[in-house]
Amino acid sequence: MSTRPEALFPLFAGLDSLTGIGPKTAQSFASLGVVAPRDLLFTLPQSGIDRQLIDTVKGAAFPATLTVAVTIGKHTPPRNKGGAYRIHVEDAQTSFQLVFFHARGNYWEQQLPEGSRRIVSGRVELFDAIPQMVHPDFTVPEAEADSIPSFEPVYPLTHGVTQKLMYRATRGALALVPEMGEWIDAGQRAKACWPDFAAALAAAHTPTSLRDITATAAPRERLAYDELLAHQITLALARQVERRKKGRAARATGALQSKVLQGLPYKPTGAQSRAIAEIIDDMQSEQRMNRLLQGDVGAGKTLVAFMALLAAVESGGQGVLMAPTEILARQHFQGLRPLAESAGVVLEILTGRDKGAERAAKLAALERGDIHILVGTHAVFQETVVFHDLRLAVVDEQHRFGVRQRLELGRKGRQADVLVMTATPIPRSLALAQYGDMDVSVLDEKPPGRKPIQTVLISTDRYDQVIERLRAAIADGRQCYWVCPLVEESEVSDLTAADARFKRLRAALGEGVVGLVHGQMPPAEKDAAMLAFQRGETKLLVATTVIEVGVDVPNASIMVIERAESFGLAQLHQLRGRVGRGTAASSCLLMYQNPLSDTGRQRLEVLRETENGFVIAETDLKMRGTGDLIGTAQSGVPRFKVADLEKQAALMAVAQSDARALLTQDPTLQSERGRAARLLLWLMRQDEAILLISVG
Repeated sequence: MSTRPEALFPLFAGLDSLTGIGPKTAQSFASLGVVAPRDLLFTLPQSGIDRQLIDTVKGAAFPATLTVAVTIGKHTPPRNKGGAYRIHVEDAQTSFQLVFFHARGNYWEQQLPEGSRRIVSGRVELFDAIPQMVHPDFTVPEAEADSIPSFEPVYPLTHGVTQKLMYRATRGALALVPEMGEWIDAGQRAKACWPDFAAALAAAHTPTSLRDITATAAPRERLAYDELLAHQITLALARQVERRKKGRAARATGALQSKVLQGLPYKPTGAQSRAIAEIIDDMQSEQRMNRLLQGDVGAGKTLVAFMALLAAVESGGQGVLMAPTEILARQHFQGLRPLAESAGVVLEILTGRDKGAERAAKLAALERGDIHILVGTHAVFQETVVFHDLRLAVVDEQHRFGVRQRLELGRKGRQADVLVMTATPIPRSLALAQYGDMDVSVLDEKPPGRKPIQTVLISTDRYDQVIERLRAAIADGRQCYWVCPLVEESEVSDLTAADARFKRLRAALGEGVVGLVHGQMPPAEKDAAMLAFQRGETKLLVATTVIEVGVDVPNASIMVIERAESFGLAQLHQLRGRVGRGTAASSCLLMYQNPLSDTGRQRLEVLRETENGFVIAETDLKMRGTGDLIGTAQSGVPRFKVADLEKQAALMAVAQSDARALLTQDPTLQSERGRAARLLLWLMRQDEAILLISVG
């Protein structure tokens, strides 16, 4: 079923198929992300106005929206053009005024004749101690009291779309919802007391009080769950397609691993040992591994990945470790070479720098199987690189590698297991949203010997003191980083800011002491600047955030982050993790610009108080919301219309296990519930998922 079911056609028609919406209005709706009637279903009221009938406006806390029955009294037309037209009215206990501007002729005398009874509803405010309702929202005869909703939903609007139009349009869309089966597990639905889909939509669009607008109201929670479930079914299908691909069971002997472990000056942490066991377990099964290794800065992911690579070699195969940049690939290579030598394993690196005969020789050795483990950039996978027998691909730094790329990796047809490493601690709800197709191992302990980093908040007014501190550290043989702020969106200004800071620091600390690296440099220059810093030729490296990922200079002990308040917490934590890698006591100076807002200060204080990346990421999520977390725009975290990842993290976990259970029982979604789930995927525009079913 890879074409949209007919029952859903009306919901995916043009908006102008709804009564009262022409092509021009449809264009206005588009700026709300509403392009089909289906989108109106998931555009829910964001608040509401209580219009319950009361006896009197007397004693109300003004200003307030009130609905009251009145007797119409004397009309006072304006004295001058454009003035206020006033009507004196009386409710059960007091009198007040209805006020209209731009009144025409005797219009209001006809509409609201003196002595008649009306129900009026609108905002009442005090002017000169007299309550006034200016331009009431409703003025209806008592017999038509029912035409005023007792609780009126308030929708998000845009230019050209009024509340009345939105109300009418959503009713039109609700009328198009077809009969659909139930895609939620019956037990789950009963436990949560959720209505069926159509009833949930109807209730969410006709709230009866503010309580009905909260995320925990059953109809809304059900609709949020529908969104999360559709997303998790998509990820579970991707996982199933991956898993159907026959893997090859590794026959890890442990011989090479124990050689390396014996030579280490420390014992792996419990978390490392646990992750190694989970990964090797996966590698030894007949199914292909698709696992995420998530660990905080400095939690020792590289050792875990290397053990997995050794298991591939023990099985008679090869492994590849791919990093996002050439600098990182070199760093992995330098770090792992002594370990590989101690186990008698041939480790080689292949990057864009390898040219001509040297490159050809490496490629030939790889194809013969003489190279056991290859380190390179992600390009290794795209090029004409042929392995003799590739068993394991390790991908470093996940956020440049979304679900699509993971499927690409699998389409290569190689039966290699895949292990993805990320140093970004992601709150569980986001991890499930982003990596729900993968199994996850978490490193949540720091290896012994990692020194705590002292984190200090300091205002930019104390620039000179910071320079003195750097001067002293450099005189002491230490190295330092200076991270420049992200300036606006424009790349040019980033560059100017970094450049200006570089010149000022060079003037203060001397020629040849300060290096500069930023995103706009040609790769070769960037590499040269990084290399000079790694070798200790430059003592202070001025950088934009390009150094965030994985650069390892054990001698660097001070990290200055300028305008720290403009960064995400998770990103500040990543940057801070660049120091504290050697034996010296390290510090991170978060420089902020006064005045700092209360939340700005609170956010930075979280960093001062903890080095636990998971705690920091959860706090970041709570304080800034999903949309602002660094990199979510490109990280493949989906945007939901109803579901709220911060507040409904627990629902995401339920959706994941529900989706996986459904596909275990019904891998091709043919059962009654399976067919309903297909409808849900179409309804939620999960077209990629539909293709995956057909792959199945």
